Order: sequence, then C-alpha cells, then structure tokens
Amino acid sequence: MKSDINGCSTCVPGEERYERFYSPTLRAYRVQYDYRTPDGELFSCIAPTLEACRQRRERWLAELAARKEMTA
Repeated sequence: MKSDINGCSTCVPGEERYERFYSPTLRAYRVQYDYRTPDGELFSCIAPTLEACRQRRERWLAELAARKEMTA
C-alpha cells in the first residue's frame, strides 16, 4: 500500500501504513512503516519485518507517553 505522496506521509490519525520494498544496497527486503497517533504525532521507520516495525512503534509510544507525563 502506498504510504506517501511526494515523500509526505498520508497516514491519517489512528492508522498505520506500510509498504514492503527491496533494497538493492542491502540486498534484502525491508518494510517502510508509518503510524500516526490520534493526536497527530507521526512515527516512521524502516525495519526487516512488519513485526519489528510494530515493536519499535510500541517502544516509541511508551516513550511518548512518558514524555507527556513529565510535562503534564
């Protein structure tokens, strides 16, 4: 699924988008992953698998929640 237009993420709040691609440099497949929180914060990464992307997202969400608690 296409996740950007001219390099800008089209991920709507509360959704994830991902696309599998082949990297000739790495000679391996990777997943480009975007997730936008309901508040509009964008998380984006590239990892070997969709599961790895989702694990990174969960760590990022935990860190984001901790930062928001510190400023509240």
